[in-house]
Amino acid sequence: MVRTPLTPEERLRGERLGALLRAARGERSMAAVAASAGISAETLRKIETGRAPTPAFFTVAALAGALGLSLDEILGRCAAEPAVASTGAPAPVPAGVPLIA
Repeated sequence: MVRTPLTPEERLRGERLGALLRAARGERSMAAVAASAGISAETLRKIETGRAPTPAFFTVAALAGALGLSLDEILGRCAAEPAVASTGAPAPVPAGVPLIA
């Protein structure tokens, strides 16, 4: 099975997740947090360093529980940057571009 390459947004989201988990872990060891979440320390290391930027939902949920984070907090802090609010106005049509072919 061939995996499709990750988009830059997916990679960035994975980096945010890793940074959030590292910060939440604080002084606790990777081994202790991983054991509490029921995953390997190697898996946690890969997530924290961005080498596994799209971990399984249940892995993230287990880590959230082990670190005292809510899934809403993780989503809010790792989701894409908010887009600039739209004015609701249609985009301008460049001069000279026909509207009907």
